[in-house]
Amino acid sequence: MIRPQTSIRTLILATLMAVGLSACMGDTSSTSSMQSSANTLLPMPADASGSQVPEGVAQFAVDPFWPQPLPNNLILGQVAGNSVDSDDNIWIIHRPHTVQATNAGSTPLQTSRDNSWGHDPLQSLCCTTAPPVIAFDPDGNVIQAWGGDSPTGEYQWFNNEHGIHVDYQGFVWVAGNGGDDHHLMKFTQDGELVLKIGDVGVSQGSNDTNSVNRAATMEVDPETDELYVADGYGNRRLIVFDANTGEYLRHWGAYGETPRDEDPGPWDPNAPPSRTWRTPVHGLAISTDGRVYVSDRPSNRFQVFEKDGTYLMENVLAPDTYGPGSTWGAELDPTDPEQRFLYVPDGTNNKVWALDRTTLEPVYSWGTGGRRPGQFDWLHYMAFDSNGNLYTGEVQTGHRVQKFVRLNGN
Repeated sequence: MIRPQTSIRTLILATLMAVGLSACMGDTSSTSSMQSSANTLLPMPADASGSQVPEGVAQFAVDPFWPQPLPNNLILGQVAGNSVDSDDNIWIIHRPHTVQATNAGSTPLQTSRDNSWGHDPLQSLCCTTAPPVIAFDPDGNVIQAWGGDSPTGEYQWFNNEHGIHVDYQGFVWVAGNGGDDHHLMKFTQDGELVLKIGDVGVSQGSNDTNSVNRAATMEVDPETDELYVADGYGNRRLIVFDANTGEYLRHWGAYGETPRDEDPGPWDPNAPPSRTWRTPVHGLAISTDGRVYVSDRPSNRFQVFEKDGTYLMENVLAPDTYGPGSTWGAELDPTDPEQRFLYVPDGTNNKVWALDRTTLEPVYSWGTGGRRPGQFDWLHYMAFDSNGNLYTGEVQTGHRVQKFVRLNGN
C-alpha cells in the first residue's frame, strides 16, 4: 500500500507530540514530572531538555511507518545491531531464537549451534522467524535476508547474534556474544563468506591475538583498512586486525595498557576509576580526526585513544546508573563535517545522549522507555544514514528497528 507523503508527515508530527519528543525541541509542562524524575537520577546541563538546544545537535521525529511490513509472515527477534551502507540501505542483525514460541507458530523446527526453535508440526499460520541478517532499502523494504549455520560446514553461526558493521567497501561484518562465540565473520552482501577471524570456543583470553571472545561490535577504518573490534563480553580490550587478511595488528585495554582478565567488581561511582575495563566493552567509534572512542558500558564511561592505542582522556556518563550501564554505543553524525558531538544509545535509561566530543560532557538527551513509536525498550545500538536520519535497534522485549527522521541540518 502506498501512503500519501502528506499523511506520513501528519502522523509523524502527531506521534512526535504523543511520545513526548517535544523534549527534543524544548521543555513542556506536560512532561515536567517525568523529566524531573529523570533529571534527579541523571543530572544534566540546564539546557539539555529546554529550548536552548545546542547548535548543531541532531533533532528527530519518529517515522511510525518504517520499516514496511516484513514479507512472508516474517517476524523479528531482539534487534542486536544495525549499520548503514554507502547506498543508505539499513542492515540489522537480530536473534531468531528469542522469538516466543507462540509468536513463531509457522516456523519449522531448526537448530543453530546450541539454540533450537520452531515447531514440528507447525502450530499456527503466523509467524516465521526471519533470517538473522536483514537489509532494508531506504523506504523500509526488505532487500536481503540471510544467515545461520553454513549448509556446507564452512563455518558455524553464532550462539547469540550481536554486532553488525557494513564497511566502506560494502562487506558485512558480524559478531556474536553467546557462549564460545570466539569469531568474527566477513560476508558479501549476498551472504557469501569472505573471511573468518577466530573460531568457535578457541579464545585464550584478553591477550590472545588469534581470536576474540564474545565480541560486541566492530568498525573498519577506511583510511587504513584496519578492523577495530570492541572485544567485548569475554575479553576486556580493543583489538585491531587487517580487514583484508585478518592478520592481528595490535590491541590494548583500559588506559592503553596491556589488558588483564581481572574482574574489578560492580560499578561504584565513589570508587577510584578501574584500571581494567568491565565487561562488556560494548561500543566504539572512529572519528575523522583519528580519535578512537571506546565504551566501557558497566562503568558508564568512554575512553579516547589515538589509533595506535595512546590514551588521551575519559569521562563518565550518568554515574548514578548501575547494572548494564549507560554507554551502550557511539555514533558520529555524517552530516556534521566537524563531528562536534558523540551520540550514545543508553539502553538502561532508554534515551539517546549527545556528548560534546572534545570534553565528553553531555549537552542534550531525549527518549523515554516504552513500546510506542519513538519510545525505547532496551535501546541497544543505532546508526546514521548519509542524510542524518537515525536507525535504532532494541533487544530484550523490544524486538524492533525504528527510524527517526532528521529535523534539522548542519
